[in-house]
Amino acid sequence: MRRRPRLARVVGLTAGLTMAAGSLVVVPASGAADQALAAYYNQKVSWAACDPGEAPPGFPQEDWDKEWAGLDCATVVVPINYKKPGDGNLSVAISRRKAADPKQRQGVLLLNPGGPGGDGLMMPNWMKKEKIAGPFDLIGFDPRGVGRSTPLRCEVPPKEQLFDTRPTDKQFAEIAADAKAQEEGCEAAGGGIRKYISTMNTARDMDVIRGVLGEKKINFFGYSYGTLLGATYGSLFPSKLNRSVLDSSMHPDWLWYEQAKQVSVAAKENFEAVASWIAERDSTYHFGKTLAEVTASLEAVRAKLAKEPVPWPIPGAGDPVDGIFFDIILGGSGYRPMWDLAAELIGLIRDAANAPAGKRVLSSDAGYALKTLYGTIKDTYQGVFQAVSCETPWSKDPKGYEEQMRLFREKYPYGPGAMQAAQTNCTYAKWKPQEKFLDLKRKGYPVGLVIGAEFDPATQYDGSPAMAAALNNNLISVKDEGSHGQYGSNPCATQKINDYLMNGILPGSRSTCDGAPRPDVPADGTAAAKTVKPAGGSLAGRAAAIEAQKGPLNR
Repeated sequence: MRRRPRLARVVGLTAGLTMAAGSLVVVPASGAADQALAAYYNQKVSWAACDPGEAPPGFPQEDWDKEWAGLDCATVVVPINYKKPGDGNLSVAISRRKAADPKQRQGVLLLNPGGPGGDGLMMPNWMKKEKIAGPFDLIGFDPRGVGRSTPLRCEVPPKEQLFDTRPTDKQFAEIAADAKAQEEGCEAAGGGIRKYISTMNTARDMDVIRGVLGEKKINFFGYSYGTLLGATYGSLFPSKLNRSVLDSSMHPDWLWYEQAKQVSVAAKENFEAVASWIAERDSTYHFGKTLAEVTASLEAVRAKLAKEPVPWPIPGAGDPVDGIFFDIILGGSGYRPMWDLAAELIGLIRDAANAPAGKRVLSSDAGYALKTLYGTIKDTYQGVFQAVSCETPWSKDPKGYEEQMRLFREKYPYGPGAMQAAQTNCTYAKWKPQEKFLDLKRKGYPVGLVIGAEFDPATQYDGSPAMAAALNNNLISVKDEGSHGQYGSNPCATQKINDYLMNGILPGSRSTCDGAPRPDVPADGTAAAKTVKPAGGSLAGRAAAIEAQKGPLNR
């Protein structure tokens, strides 16, 4: 799981900007605004070992300190409003892990983990064991509004928001009211900076970081939302971008409502894939022999859990396993190596749901496995996602959202289900974006890579070929995968990305890699099926091992 550092010491900002002696002016000086921006590009920053700060709850301080070892931090000053630099400043926290092989250094590689709202300060250390850590200074940053940069907050809504994968028509009004309350809380706490927290302004901050680092060009590696950020940077500053890798890409035309809905579309695709695999192994899992039979069996379990949830097996660690959580499990089991463990856990939930009163329990071992693989729904107090996702227009028509929620609760109920089709705070936003989102294109910088995985649960696969086509970039497709973020996880894709970033060698314009292998559980009717034995080891231990396979994005 990606770890989120807590707010800690940040190098103090001065009222003005300290100029770097002898530094190169790196922005055009054609007008007063450009002259003002030059001061930001030429500021001098002070690097020092990153202060780990207080460890997150449950994380030993000693281990937390080790997470930051070898990482330097600094603070960059950027304007709130690039059109009017005199309106005030924000701070952007940056980090650096110097090239492990300085003799072969090829410049800087700027990293972003996604979001919007993902903190990237620790990201260079996620990548420290990868080959790219040799020739590149790895640069992380917390985007404006995030983490140790100037934070953007939302007030917590007055009541817990309704989350139901299959809401009833009667619940639609409550979902809408919750979205409106969230927007009111974000508006109240957003101050004067909220309307300037956007993809394009973050891309402009990236160029200031480039200037502060003294680099004529940067290389860029972004995951998930970071792919949109990288494509935006290249469109705004084509002469300043060298090599770029967009891993698990967003769709350039799905901003933002359609992008949200596609999460549940991918969840349904993953459900049908794992359910079909289970159907081929009915003698092992006993859910049915066809996709229809397995689906019916699982829907029956879901109905029982909706009426009477199974108590969470770890006291105080989570809510009961109800129908909603069961939908999340069914839609969140796409990663192929976890299919056997997912089927076992689903079977244990079924057995508990069918047990008589007083015996409807799960083991703590199963509970820790569930928590590792599927997590829990958590509140967020950071308002960057709620700001950035409003940078394109949202419909104000409640009937349209209700129609989509009806469709999704029937056709795409797994994972987050119909909630991905519901209103968000953006539906009720009174403020308007400061500028129209630009058309993404690649003109003036080298061919880059876009990587997409079939059955990606977070950024549906179709987004990657669409982004590759929009930018005329080369595409790596990972077949039959089901995970999010391929670099450092898929050996084939990792090798192709390394060859490109380190040696400038592009793979074919369209190339494929095999996804992670499915579990070695023989199908019914094969000779091996007669001798198959349950996998050994604790459920929790196996779940932790699976999560560790998923690469830097999930560490």
